Order: sequence, then C-alpha cells, then structure tokens
Amino acid sequence: MTESVLWYVTRGAGIASLIMLTGVVVLGIVTAVRWQRPGWPRFLNAELHRSVSLLTLVFLAIHILIAVLDPYTALGWAAALVPFSSPYRQVWLGLGGVATYLIVAIVVTSLLRPLFGRTAWRLVHWLTYAAWPVALIHGIGTGSDTGALWMWVLDAACILAVVAAISWRANAADQALVTRESALPSRGQRVPR
Repeated sequence: MTESVLWYVTRGAGIASLIMLTGVVVLGIVTAVRWQRPGWPRFLNAELHRSVSLLTLVFLAIHILIAVLDPYTALGWAAALVPFSSPYRQVWLGLGGVATYLIVAIVVTSLLRPLFGRTAWRLVHWLTYAAWPVALIHGIGTGSDTGALWMWVLDAACILAVVAAISWRANAADQALVTRESALPSRGQRVPR
C-alpha cells in the first residue's frame, strides 16, 4: 500500500511540475515581451511568473524526495544528485537531473540577481529554453503514464503552449525591429541638427 501511495505522489508531483514549468516558461515570455491588458498591469506578469516558479520548485522537490524514498525504484540520494549515475532508467533519470540543475541555476541567479548582475542573470535565464525540453523528455522517457492518451494530450498541450509563446515572442521581436528601423533615418538622408 505504501509503495503505491509513494508512486502516485511522485508521479503526480512530476506531472504537476511539468505543467507548472510550462506555465513558468510561457509567463516568462509574456513578461519578456512586456504584454499587458487593461486591468492587468505588467508587474502582475512578473509576480505571477515568480510565484509559479517557486511553486514549481516545491513540487519538483516533492517529486525528487518521494522518488528517492520509494523502495520500488531504490534510487538513493546519489542517483538524485549525480545525473546519469542511476542504474534504473539511467538516461531518462539523468536528463531529469540535468533539468533540475538547470532550473536550480535559473532560480538561484534570479533570487540573487543583484549579486550576479543583469547580464549574467539574463544569460543563465536563457537556460530555460534548454531546461524545459529536457524536463519534458525526462517525463516522456521515464514516466509510467507515457503510453496513456491523457498523458499524450497533456504533453502535446505543453509543447503547443511553449511553441506558441516562443513564436509570439519571435514575432514581437520582429515587429519591434521594424518599428525601430522605421524610426531611424534612411541611409544617405541627412539628420537635421
């Protein structure tokens, strides 16, 4: 009975972590593009992004802790802390470890942003574009529900949300570039003094 409870908890926490990490990526893009609507100021995007990020860490910690404590997999702390060291689903669990370390680096530099400075913080924050797909692949490779239709739909929805957000960001960047270029004088045109 206890083993099945641990299995359900680690599975549920892993799935919740993926959903929230997807939300964090989308909210990060919404914040970076500086989207806002009447009645929804921009600072709420940043606060929501930060809050969901920290909540994701809580569920990720539960996922890892329960997976380590679950006697069925007998992972142990070494497997949780050292990527690719577990004999149990070595590659898939290793990818989960890599994603975790990337996420921890992103969160730590965000919390200590004044120490690292904006440039270093921004460079590390770009790791999100690596952490999210690695976490997704970890779930697909090691998840016990990977073959279930509902999990396929959930994974597809997460992929669609992130791809749509990235496309929206790329389009917004293109529009900003066109706006900037149209504001500049054309070549050969004299700028009045």
